[in-house]
Amino acid sequence: MTDSDPGRTAATGRPAKRERLVAAATQLLHEQGIERTTLAGIALAADVPAGNVYYYFKTKDDVIAAVVDAHAQQVTTTLAVIDSHHRSPRGRLKAFVREFTAQSELVAQHGCPLGSLCSEIGKRVGQSDFATAELMSLLIEWAERQFRSLGRHDAHDLALDLIAAYEGTALLANTLRDPSVLSGAARRLNHWIDSL
Repeated sequence: MTDSDPGRTAATGRPAKRERLVAAATQLLHEQGIERTTLAGIALAADVPAGNVYYYFKTKDDVIAAVVDAHAQQVTTTLAVIDSHHRSPRGRLKAFVREFTAQSELVAQHGCPLGSLCSEIGKRVGQSDFATAELMSLLIEWAERQFRSLGRHDAHDLALDLIAAYEGTALLANTLRDPSVLSGAARRLNHWIDSL
């Protein structure tokens, strides 16, 4: 496998250049935001020569699209793991809450990785269309399936409430720089899930 191939390089076992660039971009976009993140900064963080960035990504929008895709893949993988490890929809919903609150320190510092990215992209007037609505829809549709499995006819509304509760709590935790805001919300969400 060459370094231009996806996956890991054969010689070093390190992630390939494109994979390292996407990982670095994901981190920098979360920590710094879209406007402050540069292609040169991404190259530096990925330990890739700056000129090589243009081999993989022609514009910053191409990088952002790759980050959105990477988030979508991560969400899909995480939800599949939750589905495979928990038999009941209630158990899956609680595992979902645990999964997102496990990042409480990071969220308190920089906000929710998904929510922050979607919000920033949404503010970019006249820019390329990114699949951020689809990214949030992955979470909403999964949660809706769980609530529907609990026999709830208001499953869609409950799914929206769950995601809104998490995103709102993430915003508060970030604004207050207090990870305990997320752990408190997790306890309340688990109680709410049990009450349904």
